[in-house]
Amino acid sequence: MRALVCALLLLLLLLHSLPVAPVTVSTTQSKVEVQENSDAVLSCLFKTEKDQNPRIEWKKKDNGISMVYFEGNFTGPFKGRAKIEGATVTLYKVQLKDAGQYRCEVSAAADTVQLGETNVTLKVLVPPHIPFCEIPSSALTGSLVELRCSDEYSIPPAVYTWYKDKKPLSSPRANATYTINKNTGILTFQTVTRADAGQYHCEARNGVGQPKSCVGNHMTIDDLNVTAIIAGIVVLCLVISVCTLGAWYAHRQGYFSRHRGRSFWIPQCHGAAHISSQNLNRTEDIPHAGYGSPPQDTQDFKHTQSFML
Repeated sequence: MRALVCALLLLLLLLHSLPVAPVTVSTTQSKVEVQENSDAVLSCLFKTEKDQNPRIEWKKKDNGISMVYFEGNFTGPFKGRAKIEGATVTLYKVQLKDAGQYRCEVSAAADTVQLGETNVTLKVLVPPHIPFCEIPSSALTGSLVELRCSDEYSIPPAVYTWYKDKKPLSSPRANATYTINKNTGILTFQTVTRADAGQYHCEARNGVGQPKSCVGNHMTIDDLNVTAIIAGIVVLCLVISVCTLGAWYAHRQGYFSRHRGRSFWIPQCHGAAHISSQNLNRTEDIPHAGYGSPPQDTQDFKHTQSFML
């Protein structure tokens, strides 16, 4: 009997000496990448020491911390578009705004270590949209020409391929007249030639979904009309010469000189007054200014007064 009691005591001692297994939380995939409008699985696995019904919470890190799953219910924008199995959450038809870092927290009040957590990062992939293209309709030979292609919405960023007459433009050779930047989507002609004329369009791809292309546009290359430029310069020089000659002639004729005053006679009942046009506005300053004797031509003499004796 004493041996049995000793054996039980020894067993209890061994049980108490075993290491404690506190709550542990882990994930099978810490980084999840899914295409937009598809489902995302955020895994969360846990083990507890004693508590068989721990509290499970999911949170999302944005500018702050927002609740995803709390007290057995999904909250906010996740309500009605997510489910939970154990501690693993599935989000339905994820959008770009759902991307970010999520945290699974498991609280076991009866355990020695009561809280465990794990993080899962969700990245939402967006397929290419129809790119915006800038393709000039015409250009002059020898000029610098840039064709641009961009898609601001695809994740990861798209790479671009340019096509001329429905054939892809290969990487430029040593004697090529153009350069291509596949990351920025810029096709550059340093000195465009007539051989570069054609129908151009651009294609964007990023490995997510189908590639997308913009509507093509035909670019024509015109030669520089040297004859017309020379003729225009000659006509301009002739016009300037005629204007200059006309101004010089007008100046010589005195059209630009100050108008000089003129004198004239005004008949009066008792004689004639001599008026200068320069003094019309200054007669009040000089007494009797501008008056002189009438002409004494005897042929013009008229009897103006008579006397009675």
